[in-house]
Amino acid sequence: MNFKIDTREKFTMITPDSDFSSDNLTAEFKDLVISYLQHKTNLVINLKNAAYVEEKFINELAALQQEYYAQNISFVICQLQLPVQAIINELDLDGVLNVAPTETEAWDIVQMEEIERELSGDE
Repeated sequence: MNFKIDTREKFTMITPDSDFSSDNLTAEFKDLVISYLQHKTNLVINLKNAAYVEEKFINELAALQQEYYAQNISFVICQLQLPVQAIINELDLDGVLNVAPTETEAWDIVQMEEIERELSGDE
């Protein structure tokens, strides 16, 4: 699987180029995301190209997000396709996952969380 990786000052955006319909793709993605966690890099995951994902992938996203936030690192998902949003809703993770409708709103969330961490002295 290929990923478009866009590094910005405050975060990195990962945009997969296809759906997550196999365990291999999920494992490859997880390895990539964990590598950024080890470098304490804020992430935005853009799923605009994923019209379908397995439930396992959504559960992995939720677990990865929890790992990021446990270390005070931002993890935001954006540009979900309707079928992907439906799976998130079915798994009752819509209140758990940090989802933004657009890239710009995802960037804003990361910047706001950075400001919050600076103000609370968590950096």
